[in-house]
Amino acid sequence: MGFLDNVLNGLGDDAAGGLGDLLKGQGGVGGLVEKFNQAGLGDVVGSWVGKGANAAISAEQIQAVIGHGPIADIAAKMGISPQQASETLAGLLPEAIDRLTPGGQTAGADDLLNKLPGGLGGLGGMIGGFLKR
Repeated sequence: MGFLDNVLNGLGDDAAGGLGDLLKGQGGVGGLVEKFNQAGLGDVVGSWVGKGANAAISAEQIQAVIGHGPIADIAAKMGISPQQASETLAGLLPEAIDRLTPGGQTAGADDLLNKLPGGLGGLGGMIGGFLKR
């Protein structure tokens, strides 16, 4: 079991479902990648999809790309503040997107997302690990 699986198993299906819902609400992995590109962060999200190291992102950049409404929704689902949700997503999204694009392509990522139990399956506890920091 890898890092992502270990971390996501701690919080459970609600948080995993929240992340899955967030991704789907952004137009899936491809839609989220497009939003990052439009915000001038294509190199950052490209590193998550690509096969190299994942570039870091700040909570403020996450907030700017995803927007307050979706951040507030996932925060409510996880029982944390929107700021904590942005910080969690800043740590979580690079690894989650990386895992959902194992071939370095966004094509098929949403199919993988939909096939996993609870929307993200074994990705569920990663959020818990970030919250416990």
